[in-house]
Amino acid sequence: MNRILSVLLRRPMALLGLVLVLVHLVAAVTAPWWVPHDPTALVAPALEPPSAEHRFGTDELGRDFLSRVFLGGRVAIVVALTAGLIAALGGGLVGLAAAYYRGLFDDAVSRLVELKLAIPSILFVALFVTGFGQSVAVLVVVIAIIKMMGAIRTSRAAGIQLMELGYVKAAQLRGERGPTIIVRELLPNVADLLLVEFALRSSSALLLVSALSFLGLGLTPPTPDWGLMVHAGLSAIHSEPWLILIPAMCISTLVIGVNFATEGLADAFGLDAARGSAHG
Repeated sequence: MNRILSVLLRRPMALLGLVLVLVHLVAAVTAPWWVPHDPTALVAPALEPPSAEHRFGTDELGRDFLSRVFLGGRVAIVVALTAGLIAALGGGLVGLAAAYYRGLFDDAVSRLVELKLAIPSILFVALFVTGFGQSVAVLVVVIAIIKMMGAIRTSRAAGIQLMELGYVKAAQLRGERGPTIIVRELLPNVADLLLVEFALRSSSALLLVSALSFLGLGLTPPTPDWGLMVHAGLSAIHSEPWLILIPAMCISTLVIGVNFATEGLADAFGLDAARGSAHG
């Protein structure tokens, strides 16, 4: 922890990223207690400009836009963090298993990863949503599957290097079984890598959640969501541009914050290669 704090203090951009993430998290957690209006209630005429009563004006249906903005990140952040955690941990375990067992299992995992990476993410989501419906749970699962592929490749490469070390061979000589070695010996030694993977996958998952909502494949109205707000604001882009600019700025600052903070974590753990897999 001291090493991480030392790196963050030496890197102003990483510290800025951490501050941005904390601001968004605090706002998302506390917003229900202090936003002025119910985000789904019609409280004024549609498309009113910012005023003393409605600081960000109202949206196309007459809902208080400030309330919707500050509550708009809650579901997206939960989906992104949950999907990022599943992707990092699940992908880490699968990648380590592939590195440990090699052979047919490793080949099968590698081919499945390549097959998934060959399918555009939007098409994959569209097929998944068509088959299983449109809900938060489905969104978490499909995004976790998409983001898991990069974590599998990264952890597999790290696992292959760890397999050459003496403590793994010692565990095998003691008669420990494969799953036990993977969980007790390999997983703790890639924990720092998986922490960075979690941050990377959560950041890209947040962008994907917003993009899917914009395209009508993610969260559904009347849920306050930044991607939905950007999509709805297109109809008034010339007269009320803040309906797009404000939620777009929220998405941008959160993603930038996570990326800056992740670079600080990668530096603290000496994981230059992990940063290169941000878009995997």
